[in-house]
Order: sequence, then C-alpha cells, then structure tokens
Amino acid sequence: MEYEPVIGLEVHVQLKTKTKAFCGCANEFGSKENSNICPVCLGLPGSLPVLNSQVLVSAAKVALALNGTIRNFIKFDRKNYFYPDLPKNFQISQFDMPLSEHGYMDIKVDGQAKRIAIKRVHLEEDAGKLIHPEGTACSLVDFNRAGTPLLEIVSEPDLHSPEDAYVYLSDLKLALQYIGVSDCDMEKGSLRCDANISVRPVGQIKLGTKAELKNMNSFKAVRTALEFEFKRQVKSLEAGERIVQETRLWDEKKEATFSMRSKEEAHDYRYFPEPDLPPFTFTDADIKGIRKSLPELPKERLGRFVASFGFGEKDAAVLISDKELADFFEACLKIYNEPKKIANWLIGPVLSHLKSNLSFEALHLSPENLTKIISLVEDGTVSNLAGKSILAEVVETGKPPDTIVREKNLGQVSDVDELKKIIEEVAAVNMRSVDDYAAGKENALMFLVGQVMRKSGGKANPKIARDLLAERLKKT
Repeated sequence: MEYEPVIGLEVHVQLKTKTKAFCGCANEFGSKENSNICPVCLGLPGSLPVLNSQVLVSAAKVALALNGTIRNFIKFDRKNYFYPDLPKNFQISQFDMPLSEHGYMDIKVDGQAKRIAIKRVHLEEDAGKLIHPEGTACSLVDFNRAGTPLLEIVSEPDLHSPEDAYVYLSDLKLALQYIGVSDCDMEKGSLRCDANISVRPVGQIKLGTKAELKNMNSFKAVRTALEFEFKRQVKSLEAGERIVQETRLWDEKKEATFSMRSKEEAHDYRYFPEPDLPPFTFTDADIKGIRKSLPELPKERLGRFVASFGFGEKDAAVLISDKELADFFEACLKIYNEPKKIANWLIGPVLSHLKSNLSFEALHLSPENLTKIISLVEDGTVSNLAGKSILAEVVETGKPPDTIVREKNLGQVSDVDELKKIIEEVAAVNMRSVDDYAAGKENALMFLVGQVMRKSGGKANPKIARDLLAERLKKT
C-alpha cells in the first residue's frame, strides 16, 4: 500500500521589540541571567500587565502579510499549566478569539504551486528558560525570556512532504524578515517550530493518528525529522501496529525521533479570559493603515526584479532570498545602472564570501566598493580574475579598490605594442599550436591566449590579446 504524510506546522516567532509584551523590561538576548525581570513578568501579587502596542501592530502586519482576516474585537486569555519556567503558572495567550484566522501562503515546490492554509495567528508571551548544568543534580531557571512577545502561526495540515514543510518554513521566515518583526534566529530561539505528522493511504480522506515532533533547531532538521517519522509510521502500519498519539523529540546525533510523552487527548489548559487586560478593538481604518505600512514582500520583489531587470526567475529568486542581499543589489543599482552585471557578481563571487561571513557588515563591502570593482573590470582597467582578487582583498581589509590596484600593480595591460611583443614571444615557443591554427584547429587560438595571459602574469587584456593573436596568426 502506498502512503502519504499529512503535516501541519506550529511556528513560534519572537517579535523584535524594545520591551516585553506586557511590561517595561528589555526584550534582548544574551543578558545576564535574571537581569531583565520585574514584578509583572514574574507575576508577583499586585502587578498588572499592560499590552505593548508595538507587539499588536507587528502581529497584525504578519497576519495581513499571510492573507489572514484580522478580528475587529480580540481578547487575551490565561492558559493554565504548571512548569518551573512559567513563573505565574499561567501564560497570557489567545484562545477562542485569536488575532487572525483563515490566512494562507502560496509556495512553489519542484516547480509546482501549492497553497498552504493558515488556521490562525495569535499572540502570547514566552516562558522562561531552564538550564541544566553538567555534573550537577539540579536545574536552574532564567526568567529573562518570560514575557517576551510571541506570535504563533498555525498551518492547516496541508503539507504533504518534508520538502513542502521546508519550503513553507523558508518562505515564512523570509516574509517575517522582510516585514522586520523578528530576526528569526533559530539558534537564539527567536523562531521555533513544532510539527504534527500522520500518515494515511494515498487517496484516503480521513486523517491518521498524529505525532507531534519537537526539539528541531533548523529547517533542515525539521525536514530530516519528518522524513524519519514518515518512514517510522509507515513501517509500524505495515507491521500491523497501532500508531500512538504522542509527543516525540528529535535526536540530532542519532537522526531519529523518540517518545517524550503520550498525548491521548488534548491538554485541558482551563482557558479563561485574562481579567487584567481589557479587550482590544481593531477598526477597519486601523487595519487599512497597517496594511498600507507593509513593505514590499519577497514574492512582490521577485516579480518586480523579473519584470524590471529582465532576470530569469531563478536568478531573481537568489537575489530576493535574503533581504540584505536584495537591498544591497538595489543600492548598487543607484550607483551603477547595470543590473545584470551587478547580479552576476552578487550571485557569484560575493555570495561565496557571504557564506563564510554571514553578513555584508562582516564583509566590509559597500555598494560603492563593489560597483567600483565591476567598473574597473568592465572598462578594462583590470581583468576579471584581478577583479575577484580585489574583491577578496576588500572583504579582508576594507581598502578601496583603487588603492589595492595601485599597491598590487593589478592594472591590465592593454597597450598594443606591449601585447604584440608578448604574443611574438609566445608564438616563438608554441609553433606547434601556431601550425595547428593554420591547419584549421580553432581551439589552438584559445590555448595561445591562455599562454599570453600566463606570460603577462594575468595582466593582459584578454579581448585585445585575442584579437591581436588572431590577426598575427592569419599572417602565418
């Protein structure tokens, strides 16, 4: 029997705000343990929460970008459960009246367009963080994260392969970064994902028994964990075993899931309306204003790059795949109006440097410096190879390209008399190739051009050298 996976994702996104969701404590990563706390985020008696308005606006931007319907009337609820990192023994969240419902995101997997429905987008506060020191018999708790604004984005079970999930998460992360509401750094816990997966025979409508997967710290880990879990569940069904509804953890080292706890029924969190926060109203005018404030989103930018600059969709997709990269491209374009030449440098040598440096700031590369390198290559001042060498030097030192050309004597040789002299020397020691060309072997010309480049230390202008060589060889 052929089976298919049915996957739904729950994504938690920490919103990037100066202060926490319901108090004035700093919302920042990496502070000393328990330094960003107050009576409100600790839930001490007599303290009252006050909603950070920026949290609500940021959340609404995301909901609208995901094509959701924002409620005109929303409220917060208390989600009650007991855990050491939850100082109040409840979490301020949203239950029956979430911020937004009925959204969707369009993705493309292996050239096939798919629409993934988004069930709900709602706000809540984060819990603290448990720390388990090695070699000790205790756990410590850091409450700095308690009260950090979280946005939960819940998809419908519309994903039918681990690759669907990977592409959906990648596109979602990119949209969040374009909106500017989160850094989406999974290593810092700014973006976390739980996946629900079940399997069923192909063609069957009824859903199978699901398992919830946790502890995945990258999109690749999500994809690999789903691949493993799909195979595990199929193997169990083919062996006549019953799938148990449970929560399973992903073990990165073993590349396997293992059971954490059974989950026969949904938890009863005893939700009730948060008595210390009033309901909030979104007018149609509010929603319209927030929608107008949305920046250009990735798919819109991709369409503009294709239409305005004549890029293929593949190249445009690379350029918009990182907001910083796309912004850098457009900054270069204002200085040097050659979109395809800029794109070739960004997609090629610049991206290879970015892979190891992670950001343009770490590269020491400005739009002015990159466009200067490109213009030096295009006007024949330096060779393409020298241009890449200059780029590497700029990345390493931050020096201006002109300074590097002068210090390393990288200027390209375009002087006809000088090149003719080099060509004669090359021809004299490569008579066999000269004869081959005379006999009609066109490849011999490129070999001789290579020898001229080698003789000149890579400085010869290859176009001029080729033309002069062809002229010289015709006289043979």
